[in-house]
Amino acid sequence: MEVRFYKYTFFKAAREWRSLDGPSKEAHRKEFLQTLAETRLDPSCFSLVGIRGDVDFLIILESPELDAFQPALSRLLATGLGRYLDVPYSYLAMTRRSKYLGSHTHPGQEGEGGSGWTNAKYMFVYPFIKKREWYSLPFVERQRIMAEHFKVGHKYPKIKIHTGYSFGIDDQEFVLSFEGDEPAEFLALVEELRGSEASMYTQLETPIFTCRRMDPTTMLSLLG
Repeated sequence: MEVRFYKYTFFKAAREWRSLDGPSKEAHRKEFLQTLAETRLDPSCFSLVGIRGDVDFLIILESPELDAFQPALSRLLATGLGRYLDVPYSYLAMTRRSKYLGSHTHPGQEGEGGSGWTNAKYMFVYPFIKKREWYSLPFVERQRIMAEHFKVGHKYPKIKIHTGYSFGIDDQEFVLSFEGDEPAEFLALVEELRGSEASMYTQLETPIFTCRRMDPTTMLSLLG
């Protein structure tokens, strides 16, 4: 499996930008969109306007080379709009096949690796850290516990999980992102997982971002 890196960058527009006149804001949006298109890093765009108060939109970039992200994001932040953007949250992860899957495989399973975005309406994203006690368990015991975890996930086939690994390259251990068209289905999945044995070893799984997938033009139009 090809290793790919994923950069989840959450942006917040300053209040001062919204006070600019219409033509200036429109010029800023066009410049930002052009610069984003020139990154060639398969950007996926999401709006959080009206969903969270601390971020306005999310851009996910992906590349086989970690070095590709710095120049791309630097150019975005150097645009007219970029000079009014803060980055409240930023996560880095890479793909890897889950060691808990063994020889079993099926399309869309957890830990399969790669993005394979489904273009579902919503993306639910959060950083994840396990308690250190988890890593002291024998591997066969961890595999047994994760088998139960996967079994619960199979009950919600309309929700697709993407597991990103961040050990040593960012503060969290994983970046988890789930795609689905119905937030209620994701809520039910998470609620059921709370009762699983694996949940006992969770240390951190916040903040959780509910992100609405959009084309870049629509995403920026919602900034006002």
